[in-house]
Amino acid sequence: MRRVIFNQKGGVGKSTITCNLAAINAVEGRRTLVIDLDVQGNSTQYLLGHKVTESDKTIALFFKDCLSLSLFGGNNANSGLENIIHETPFPNLFVLPSHPELEPLQGRLESRFKIFKLKEALEKLQGFDDIYIDTPPILNFYSQSALIAAQKCLIPFDCDTFAREALYTLMHAIAEVRADHNQGLEVEGIIVNQYQKQANLPRQLVEELIAEGLPVLMSMISPSVKVRESHSVSQPLVHYMPHHKLSDEFRALYAEIHK
Repeated sequence: MRRVIFNQKGGVGKSTITCNLAAINAVEGRRTLVIDLDVQGNSTQYLLGHKVTESDKTIALFFKDCLSLSLFGGNNANSGLENIIHETPFPNLFVLPSHPELEPLQGRLESRFKIFKLKEALEKLQGFDDIYIDTPPILNFYSQSALIAAQKCLIPFDCDTFAREALYTLMHAIAEVRADHNQGLEVEGIIVNQYQKQANLPRQLVEELIAEGLPVLMSMISPSVKVRESHSVSQPLVHYMPHHKLSDEFRALYAEIHK
């Protein structure tokens, strides 16, 4: 299963949700790959404890290979993913790191219509039960590539009025990608993040989204300083504080999307 975690709004917890769901998936005994397509590299740092400085060991190499034709008229991009995947300190959990070189590559990749290359490569990649794709907070070449490559999409939502307005634009953008490029893409659900159930506004926003028929997941994630702490020690919550309330919330979310 290939899942993309995407929202055009920044600061909604994409990397945190990606890495924590992937970590739980790995704890469940499933061989799991996280692909970090955000030039900021937050998922990379969360899982490895550092950012990868050599671009020949990151997803940037794959996209550079997409631009390099061989003497025989093809390219070797579809065969190179295995060589740039990194083991994390956690069993069954691997990461394909981001790199700042993604930024200058984007224009060339767009102009040469390489938007389907990630999907082609992932369909050939073997050895993983599940793939989670973290994306930049913008509908650009990389996030579109991820939406085209994925089978399911999870949308983080942070209970803000502006986030609600952005959500409608996002749902339209996903529907357009589905219609034009990936008819099998399913919006698996909206993940309510930073949810304060005692506050009126978040509760009202969530109730309105549900009333409108949007696929809001019932397992919501509370705000907690433990998230930032887990970032600082580069340990997803299931490893950092396995018995904390927040870890239980992520387990509940994981169970809901796998029921």
